[in-house]
Amino acid sequence: MMAGDLMIPILYQDRQLVVCLKPPGILSQEGPGDTLPSLLSRQLGGEIFPVHRLDRGVGGVMVCARTSRSAAALSASISQGPFQKQYLCVVLGSPEREADQCRDLLLHDKTRNKSFVVTRMRGGVKEALLDYRLLAERDGLALVLVRLHTGRTHQIRVQFASRGTPLVGDGKYGGGSGGMALWSWALAFRHPGGKMMDFRALPEGGAWDGFAPALSRLK
Repeated sequence: MMAGDLMIPILYQDRQLVVCLKPPGILSQEGPGDTLPSLLSRQLGGEIFPVHRLDRGVGGVMVCARTSRSAAALSASISQGPFQKQYLCVVLGSPEREADQCRDLLLHDKTRNKSFVVTRMRGGVKEALLDYRLLAERDGLALVLVRLHTGRTHQIRVQFASRGTPLVGDGKYGGGSGGMALWSWALAFRHPGGKMMDFRALPEGGAWDGFAPALSRLK
């Protein structure tokens, strides 16, 4: 199936926004070729306004605005809260602790499109903060639940890789080839109309199949 023929799974839609599942391999913002906004625009009609992003290789739950006013409201929610994002990932090895908070200083090299953990604050450096919880282990891999507190470029990928546990399939940060095992599984935010909304969807296939019992307990 060509990208232009791809139907994006819709979890919820109204006149102000749409909540969908971004397929891995599709850009989450406007760019060359078929992107999530362009595919949704053809599928639903009207303009689509992205308000947050996922890396190209990452799939899962995303919200997009359908009006400029809704985009402004959702963007404010992201910057000021409440906007809660939880991810699932499969890493090589196992985290040192079953649950912990990771706080790092990250520098993103735009030329190489790669982020690095650094030791001091300087121009371009931003603090990155996440919490994680180990869900299961098998065959030298670990399933981890992550809650982001900041949204830095490649944040989850580089924070885990810097601790010796890169994400499976993340070749840029030492996780080998294949599909990257990172999935946006839960998203909670305030609708522009005022109501809190919460959406969840579990990943399937690939590295996720080996952790099906642990994933089922999250339902």
